[in-house]
Amino acid sequence: MDFLHSQQTLTTFEWVLRAVVSFAFLLIVAKVLGQRSISQLRLLDFVIALVVGNIIAHPLSDEELGLKGSIVTTIVLVLLYLGGIFLILKWPWFRKLINHKPIPVVRDGEILYKGLRHARISIDVLLEELRKGKVVDVKKVALALWEAEGRISFFLDPKYEPVTPETMQINMQPFYLPRTIIKDGKIIYEELAETTKDEAWVVSYLNSAFQTEVKNVLLATTDKNENLNVFLYL
Repeated sequence: MDFLHSQQTLTTFEWVLRAVVSFAFLLIVAKVLGQRSISQLRLLDFVIALVVGNIIAHPLSDEELGLKGSIVTTIVLVLLYLGGIFLILKWPWFRKLINHKPIPVVRDGEILYKGLRHARISIDVLLEELRKGKVVDVKKVALALWEAEGRISFFLDPKYEPVTPETMQINMQPFYLPRTIIKDGKIIYEELAETTKDEAWVVSYLNSAFQTEVKNVLLATTDKNENLNVFLYL
């Protein structure tokens, strides 16, 4: 266990052991802290982001530290991370160990205190997440689940679901993503080629409608009818 203590030099194998022990220790610590402390990162992602950044920063800021140990440790941690991802995909029991199942925190308009305690979140966090989803009344929620990445998924009671064109049997136009024709004062020729317009038309339109040039346009897009929507630098 000498690799755990301070030494003048470490062998490559001892650096590997340090990386493995540190990775496992941080997984345990992160699991104990709970998903809320990790925010919206998965457990493995949080650990690898935290450790790798810390490892690389030390030799860059301390001239007495060599780079070999950091490189070896980082390689080992990346391999452990990739191995963890493989195990999550391959073995359900490992996936359940690392990423918990969704935890019910609201059911049929009732707040489940046991669920909040299991998820280690307060009522304030629950209400904050519901407000983000524009839900003002918990009673309208049929089911709310605390997800593994640290957010709440909620499902409204069907009678409170917003009315959609489909429910009203209204025919709608197909979705169209506007094309960006000009951005930062420059014409995007690849996008322009996908329309029936050309550069001369764009220049002429800007001159007649706005008395301006392409270089003065912050953004210009076309709609499904190829009308030009222009935003100038203000």
